[in-house]
Amino acid sequence: MVIAMHAPDGFLEPGVAVATAAISVAVLALALRHAGSELDDRRVPLAGLCAAFVFAAQMFNFPVASGTTGHLLGGALAAILLGPWVGALVVAIVIGVQALLFADGGLTALGTNVLNMAIVPAFAGWALFLLFRRVLPRSSSGVVAATGLASGLTVVVGAMAFSLEWLFGASAPVPFDTVFGAMVGVHALIGIGEGVLSALVVAAVMAARPDLVAGARDLTPEERGDRRAVTARTFALGALLVALVAAAVVSQFAVDDPDGLERVAEEQGFADRAGDHAIAASPFADYATAGIGDERLSLAVAGLAGVTVTLLVGTGLVSASRRRVPAPARVAP
Repeated sequence: MVIAMHAPDGFLEPGVAVATAAISVAVLALALRHAGSELDDRRVPLAGLCAAFVFAAQMFNFPVASGTTGHLLGGALAAILLGPWVGALVVAIVIGVQALLFADGGLTALGTNVLNMAIVPAFAGWALFLLFRRVLPRSSSGVVAATGLASGLTVVVGAMAFSLEWLFGASAPVPFDTVFGAMVGVHALIGIGEGVLSALVVAAVMAARPDLVAGARDLTPEERGDRRAVTARTFALGALLVALVAAAVVSQFAVDDPDGLERVAEEQGFADRAGDHAIAASPFADYATAGIGDERLSLAVAGLAGVTVTLLVGTGLVSASRRRVPAPARVAP
């Protein structure tokens, strides 16, 4: 089962691919430093769980209109849960695992996909979230509403980012304004789904552990509704179960129609610029498990493997970055 999500090799010229890769590497290096100083022991597991959930959620393509599908980007959602630096890092981990293990998104386009799907949505989503928080009530419902609005708009911002890259590195003679209009139009519809899904996730976390939501740190217990938080173990197990069910079960109902970028590429005549993936022979390529003939079981095993890998990489990378932070020097009495 092929679940196309990201830009493949060949959509953009090599110069743009190199430039976006350089920007992504620089930002992620800074994100690693911020992760080490911003996350306490309670929130380190949340980074891994967020990576696992975003991976699982991206396996589900939902219909939007006329044979086009969309899927969760998760950049704004991760930023609201973890802060923009850690949020961008978490989604970048997901995109890296998808490209290197599942042949989803080109290897030369990895920097472009990280920039458009992780970095831009995380920071734009955080900025929009803070803007909406200023005009919405200081309450859990205000946080949830701001999440939905900001998340939906970041899908359009990500589409704009690709359009600007097309302006400087188009692989086909399709005008910038044509690509821009088509990308923004279809992704505005996809943004509705992104906003709803992100708002639901943040609402669930706010109900269970509001103290873990970076975007709600300024709220008092009374403004949050004075809910009794579940234990950290219960929350972690519940979040992991949701990710596993999404990857193994919900993914079975994904729609196979082209996603927003694929649809634009087909309609504008540059879909044939996509190159073959360098690791198309991966055991989990196209979210199918080599050696398993049953399509549903093959997809489920691949999904469970992806959740496990992203959970371990996300948690391990953030934990390692924290260990590198030197302890404060003692002041002699």
